[in-house]
Amino acid sequence: MTRNEPITLEARLVESQIGRMPRAPWRVVSRCRHGYPTVIASPSRLEDGTPFPTWAWLTCPFLSEQVATLESGGAVARWATRVASEPELAVALRAADAQMRLLRSAESGGDDACASVGLAGQRDPLLVKCLHAHVALALAGVDDPVGAEVLALTGDSCPDARCEERSCD
Repeated sequence: MTRNEPITLEARLVESQIGRMPRAPWRVVSRCRHGYPTVIASPSRLEDGTPFPTWAWLTCPFLSEQVATLESGGAVARWATRVASEPELAVALRAADAQMRLLRSAESGGDDACASVGLAGQRDPLLVKCLHAHVALALAGVDDPVGAEVLALTGDSCPDARCEERSCD
């Protein structure tokens, strides 16, 4: 969705999910089993020219809450320990970072304004600082091991279609 397009019902739903209208442009790249957006994608440069390194953004309120609970329970520190001690995990994270960079470049028409950084603006793909970003990547089809494991714990969508009450249709 771009700034000049009329605000759609789906845009209002995404706004309700994340608590504000996402910065344009964006599009839905993943939906839950109930049909509601779970992840939106943006190019590396927003309409106003601002560089924006976050290609995939988690919008699902249920998953956002579940991931926040994991983060506040120390999951980020546990991932840091695992990355430092599991060489195969480090290899998989580097591969996920490379895949995300390719997708972000494609989303940006081949001109990645944030090519020097990876997931969520990080320079080091082995730093796990935002589980939300990893989950968004996994839902968007990136083979992200952190996101995949978090989704194995949380499930990939809410059990009760709670976005239906947010829907304006």
